[in-house]
Amino acid sequence: MKVRKGKSPAKKEHPSEKIELHLRNAHRQRYPLEELILGYPELSAFVKPNAYNDLSINFHDSDAVLALNKALLLHYYGITWWQIPKDHLCPPIPGRADYIHNVADILATSNQGKIPTGNAVTCLDIGVGANCVYPIIGNHSYGWSFIGSDVDTLALQNARAIVANNSTLKGKVDVRLQPNGNHIFQGLLTKDDRIDMVVCNPPFHASLKDAQKGTAQKLSRLHQKNIQKPELNFGGQGQELWCTGGEAQFIETMITESKSFGKTCLWFSTLVSKSSNLPRILAKLEATQATEIRTVPMGQGNKISRLVAWTFLTPEEHNKWADVNWKT
Repeated sequence: MKVRKGKSPAKKEHPSEKIELHLRNAHRQRYPLEELILGYPELSAFVKPNAYNDLSINFHDSDAVLALNKALLLHYYGITWWQIPKDHLCPPIPGRADYIHNVADILATSNQGKIPTGNAVTCLDIGVGANCVYPIIGNHSYGWSFIGSDVDTLALQNARAIVANNSTLKGKVDVRLQPNGNHIFQGLLTKDDRIDMVVCNPPFHASLKDAQKGTAQKLSRLHQKNIQKPELNFGGQGQELWCTGGEAQFIETMITESKSFGKTCLWFSTLVSKSSNLPRILAKLEATQATEIRTVPMGQGNKISRLVAWTFLTPEEHNKWADVNWKT
């Protein structure tokens, strides 16, 4: 894409790499917008020079973010068909990729330092949503199989359509309904399921009102003006954004139920967005007698997050798991 460039203000220096992202993350560099447009020409409608004559998009425009995601998923992950229903979560791809690469490192510690790859590795994505992004990235990066669960039937219908319309995902992603919104694992996993890694991006807020208030405050800071009725540039609705008790309560329920599946799941993990929730979550894991607990810091731009991972298996059981399930 050729863009006419005129005079610009003093050039703003951008870091050559987003060093806060994982070393294997394909998105450490600035978005190659001209290359992305070659693969997905519809993106060009949203790309223009910013104040410094750098090509950019308006990240406050939900349509622009959607087009960017489609271009990224095609360019980096070979996804030729990707749609999401209106108002469903349109996730930031670099951060989702970071999570996958970090849990790959955790799996490597159970395999003598080598990341297990291929469809013998099965991950469970709690709250796969309509976007199916964790399975997309995990399958492309490491060949893993996925089970994606959700309580939203519309989201699951769309996730199944993504799988059906991309040959690389067919037979690799099993999309399941969690029939009881009060449970995480119960009623979802069967006695025959063996899960190597659980990933989860839990609902952040405790109510719809809190979700709207938090978004309004964030956008008011960004735009330096009072915004009462925000539009979510990354979308999201219902269980994607909030649940009773918010993030901490969701993760506590997840920890409580995980104990019952501690012999059929190697590692459990979740994102923890609020640092103030971390002590409560770690205390819950200690009380549940997890044999190992890990906290991995993560960051993207100005946003700081972390993932927490835990297991109920002993080191000897980890070695046996790798020998039985991953050795070929």
